[in-house]
Amino acid sequence: MPHVHLLDRHLGEHWPDLSTPEAVRALEAIPFDQRMAAASTYQALRLGSQHAPQRPALRLLANADPDETPVDISHQAFFEGVTRTANALHALGVRPGLAVSFLLPLVPQAFWTLFGAEAAGISNPVNPLLEPHQLVEILRAADTRVLVALGPVPGTDTWDKVRRILPELPQLVAVVVVGAAGVATATPDEAGRPRAPGEPVPIFDFDALIAAQRADALISGRDIQPDEIAGYFHTGGTTGTPKLVRHTHRNQVSQAWVIGLILRAEPGDTTLFGLPLFHVGGALSQALAGLACGGTLVVLSPAGWRNPAALRNLWRLVARYRPRTLTGVPTVLAAALSVPVDGADLSSLVRATGGGSAIPVAVARTYIERFGLPVLEVYGMTETSSVHTIGYPDRPVKVGSVGQALPYARVRVVRVDAEGRCLGDCGTDEIGVVAMAGPGVFSGYLNPVHNRQAFIEPGWVNSGDLGRLDAQGYLWITGRAKDLVIRGGHNIDPQPIEEILYTHPAVGLAAMVGRPDAYAGELPVAYVQPKPGMQPDPGELIDWVRERTPERAAVPVAIHLIDPMPLTGVGKVFKPALRWDAATRVASAALADLPLHGGALSVETGAHGTHGSLIRVRLSGVPAAQQAALAQTIGERLGPLPMRHEIGWD
Repeated sequence: MPHVHLLDRHLGEHWPDLSTPEAVRALEAIPFDQRMAAASTYQALRLGSQHAPQRPALRLLANADPDETPVDISHQAFFEGVTRTANALHALGVRPGLAVSFLLPLVPQAFWTLFGAEAAGISNPVNPLLEPHQLVEILRAADTRVLVALGPVPGTDTWDKVRRILPELPQLVAVVVVGAAGVATATPDEAGRPRAPGEPVPIFDFDALIAAQRADALISGRDIQPDEIAGYFHTGGTTGTPKLVRHTHRNQVSQAWVIGLILRAEPGDTTLFGLPLFHVGGALSQALAGLACGGTLVVLSPAGWRNPAALRNLWRLVARYRPRTLTGVPTVLAAALSVPVDGADLSSLVRATGGGSAIPVAVARTYIERFGLPVLEVYGMTETSSVHTIGYPDRPVKVGSVGQALPYARVRVVRVDAEGRCLGDCGTDEIGVVAMAGPGVFSGYLNPVHNRQAFIEPGWVNSGDLGRLDAQGYLWITGRAKDLVIRGGHNIDPQPIEEILYTHPAVGLAAMVGRPDAYAGELPVAYVQPKPGMQPDPGELIDWVRERTPERAAVPVAIHLIDPMPLTGVGKVFKPALRWDAATRVASAALADLPLHGGALSVETGAHGTHGSLIRVRLSGVPAAQQAALAQTIGERLGPLPMRHEIGWD
C-alpha cells in the first residue's frame, strides 16, 4: 500500500512529526475532509479489508483463554458480513434516517449489525443489561424499526426482556434473533412483506437472513455522505432519562483516523478487545479504528472484560497475541496490577492507554515503574465520538493529566453563566468548564429538548466537567460540573436515587455524591437530613433504595445521616461539601490503624486552586525518626485514590 495510514490520503511512507503543537498545526494545513480517504464507516471498513483480505479481522475466544483455539474471521469475510447485514436490513425496509437497535454481547453478529446498520440506515447499540422499561424508553426515542437481539441463550435474560417489551414497540417492523434455537422464525423471503393490522411483528433468524443476501455490494446503491447520521449512542446516565447522541459518518471516521494516527497503527496490529459496543470507546476507538486500519480484534469472549477470565489471563493473553498497546478502562488497568505476570513475555507492549474515568496517579506510576510503560490517559465523551485529548506518545507524559487536544480538535476552559453561555476563556491554570470542538464533536442530541446548555457556543460542546489548561496546553480534569457519579466508567444520575430517598417518611433532605475509590474511581454514597424528631436507620434506607431502583450499580454503598445539610445561599444542597466529607471518611478509614508513635493525625478535604479538591493529612507529635516511614505508608494507602493528597507536619 502507498500509505502507512489507510484512512489518510496525504501521509507518505513515514509517520508525521507530532512532537510539538507547531508540528500538529503544520499537519492541519491540509483541510480535514481532504485528508479523509473514507466518507463513511462502510468505506473505512472496505479500506481496512482490502489491505490484507485474509488477515484475521476478528479472533473470537470463547472464554478469554490464551490456550484455546480462536475462531478467526478474515477481513474479507468480515466486510462481506457487514455488507450482507446491510442488505438484509435494507430488505426489511431500513432506509437512511431509520434506526436499527441491537441488544447483543460481543459476537460476530454484533459487529456486523453495528456497521451494517450504519450502511443501511442508523445504528443504535443499546446496553442489554438495562431494565425493560429503560430499553423501551431508548428504543422508542430512536424510533427503532428493526430490533436485533440475542435469543434464548442459557445464562442470559435478553430474550425474556425482548418478549416483555415487544407489545410496547408498535413501530417495529421486524425482530432479528442471534441464536434462534427454540424461536419460531419467518423465512428470509418474507422480509419486507407488509403486515396486516394486528399481525404480530415477524421474527427472523439472523444467520439465515443474511445468508440469503449478496456480499459484493450494497443493494441499495447508497452513496453515503459524511454528514449523514451513522449512529445513535445513549448517554446521560443509565438511571436517568437517556439522551441519544447523533453521530455523523464524519464524526465516527474522524475517531478511527485520529486513533490510528496517534498510536501509529500498522495493519496487522492486535487489540485485546473487551469493551461493549454500546460504548463509544469499544465501538469507535477500538473496533472501527482497529478494523479500518487493517488490524485484528482479539475478542475476549462474548462478555468481554466482564468475564473474570479476561483479567485473570491478561498477561498470558498479551504474550499470546502480542498487542503493542494495552487498552482498558481504569478499573481494568488497576486490577491488572494484582495479576501475577508469572514470566509472561510482555515485550510487545510499548504503552498503556485508558479513560472513561480518572486513572489514579499511583496506578499510572506503577505501570511506568514496574513495566516501563507510559500511560497515555485519554479524555472525551460520547458527544465527541470518544477520545478528544490524549497524552501524545512522542511528548512528555504528565501523570494525572489527560494530555493535549488531538489533531484538528480544540479544547478550551471557559467561564459560563447560569444558562451555560460562555463568558470568556479562563487563564492558565484557572479552573473552569471544559469545552471541545472538532470533527468528532456531535451536532446535537436527537431530542432538541436535550440541547439546552449542551453548547457554550456554536460547535463547542459543554463537557460538564471542570478542568484547567497548564502553560503547555495539557488538560487537567479537576471535577465535574455535572453531578453524575462515575462508577468504573458507568454513569449514575443521582437525581432518581435522591427522589427515592425523598419518598421515605423519615427523610427531610437527601443528596447523593461519589466518594473516591481506588478500584471503581467513585462509589455512590448518600447523605440524609432526617425530618425533625426522626432517626432512620442507614441500613434500612439502603434497602429502601435497593427495592425501588432497577439499577443495582446506583444503590448507595453507604448512607450518612447529617444535620444540617450544607446549603448554598439560595437553598440548594452544596454537594462539594458532601464530596469532601465522603473523601475524608475514606481517607480516615484507610489511615485508622497507622502507628503514630504517640503522635496525632487529622484528615480534612477541601477545595484546592490547582487540583480542584485535595485530601489534607496533618500529623503532630510524631518523632522525627518515624516521619519518613510514616509518610511513605500514607502515600501507599492514599495514592491509589483518584483524588490528590498532601501531608503536613506540626
